[in-house]
Amino acid sequence: MEGKFFSLWPPFLILLILSTIGSLRTTYSQQSPAYMGFLSNATEFPAEDYYDYIVVGGGTAGCPLAATLSEKFRVLVLERGGVPFGDPNLMNRDGFLTALTEVDAYESPAQAFTSEDGVPNARGRVLGGSSAINAGFYSRADPDFYARSGINWDLPTVNQSYKWVENAVVFRPDLNNWQSAVRDALLEAGIYPYNGFTLDHIVGTKIGGSTFDNSGHRHTAADLLRYSNPSNIKIVIHATVERILLASKNSNPRTQSEAIGVVFRDRTGQYHHAMVRDGGEILLCAGALGTPQLLLLSGIGPRPYLASWGIPVAHHSPYVGQFLYDNPRNGISIVPPVPLDHSLIQVVGITSSGTYLEAASNIVPFTSPARPAFIRSRSPGGSSTYITVATLMEKIVGPASHGSLRLASTDARANPRVRFNYFSNPSDLDLCVNGTRRIGHVLRSRAMEDFRFHQWFGGREFRYVGPPLPRDLSSDARLREFCRRTVTTIWHYHGGCLVGRVVDGDLKVIGIDSLRVIDGSAFTVSPGTNPQATLLMMGRYFGLKLLRERAR
Repeated sequence: MEGKFFSLWPPFLILLILSTIGSLRTTYSQQSPAYMGFLSNATEFPAEDYYDYIVVGGGTAGCPLAATLSEKFRVLVLERGGVPFGDPNLMNRDGFLTALTEVDAYESPAQAFTSEDGVPNARGRVLGGSSAINAGFYSRADPDFYARSGINWDLPTVNQSYKWVENAVVFRPDLNNWQSAVRDALLEAGIYPYNGFTLDHIVGTKIGGSTFDNSGHRHTAADLLRYSNPSNIKIVIHATVERILLASKNSNPRTQSEAIGVVFRDRTGQYHHAMVRDGGEILLCAGALGTPQLLLLSGIGPRPYLASWGIPVAHHSPYVGQFLYDNPRNGISIVPPVPLDHSLIQVVGITSSGTYLEAASNIVPFTSPARPAFIRSRSPGGSSTYITVATLMEKIVGPASHGSLRLASTDARANPRVRFNYFSNPSDLDLCVNGTRRIGHVLRSRAMEDFRFHQWFGGREFRYVGPPLPRDLSSDARLREFCRRTVTTIWHYHGGCLVGRVVDGDLKVIGIDSLRVIDGSAFTVSPGTNPQATLLMMGRYFGLKLLRERAR
């Protein structure tokens, strides 16, 4: 499985995620995290138990949400994966590649999937969610996001929530030679002013935050569980939620039913019931794939579609699984003539024309032309020669193109079928053309000269790995073709339970009481350069919101 998945990735996407394969492994040693004191395996859970809040998904939003609610209420977190603690591939920067590519069907922390567009992708399946497998970049949402999202935000509380997260898990990175050169090149290419180190989304070039500290240790959403009230919270791992339990309700004419609990299965196949007390809620934090999938499996979705699967319709909600987005990413990779240190995303160029530019540098194994480029050999006689690869990429805002999610199985452990329809809206392709042209301007800067090779007959040129950038940057047609041919993901997919269609501005599921969606499936647009900061903030923010609502 894992070899097949890895071979599907486009070469420059592989180069983005490969990290210091040739370097010595970092020895992992870390004090046991606080959450281990209130964590248990699903097999130890009773047949039935009651809580004030049930959080489905202990991921990027779910962990800060649960920690906050536990200040005053009894909280249960149901996580389908295991824990990141003790896994060096997850907790150290040097293990980034291994964690993201060594995957299996049901157990690996990263769960691979390929969209019907043919683009390989991944989702988190571990406590901490995708914050435990991503590149660690941290940058707050763009100011327009709060109005465009349709969510009822209180901006002072938003800022307080960001700071709560940042005090615990965000660090200022040290730039290496590639990241420093990219910073200078972005400025030469006209992406200014230089804003230095900042966590805010500001047009220009900046150094963003990182959830990797300067020793290379990763900090995830699970770290925020240390702020929990240990007597009020229970984390249950390897718990696959199969469906939401609903009951008829006649007291509220605007809703037909209310959520009263969930059914989940442990690793042995045994079923358990977790129920909510009066006044409590079920909070879905399973992500842009997991949340709409669970709603459909629970009979909440389009009536004809559910009937076609033989799923009893509990509530007709026609837009569950619709308007699913993924921001396309395009870029180039080069082999430089000078050694580079390994780096993940640290510097970003935020343009005023709807594109963001980022960079990475990696040490990868050299392979012969007979084997797929830059695929790690598993044979004992594999090459021990390594080369450095540098990558430049652009992400577009939005996007406007959208697809949908459908069930592939009634097994909650299986990936749903997804299609993102990259560039189906021409405006997205126009943005990609602009962003790709910006990459060309960066490559032509003086700061990039040291990364060109001297040619035998004079001149200097880049040595590309994978598709090169079109030479004629004035040709929109060639740039459009490049965008379509090299499209891949930046793992910022969102939507499927949009505000105004599936949930309201307070993220309550429309038509059902005691059920909310608190994750990126509610987003109509991706927040800023990277969504991680906003999702972490969102968990804290809605935890505070619920505490205040209950205090009234």
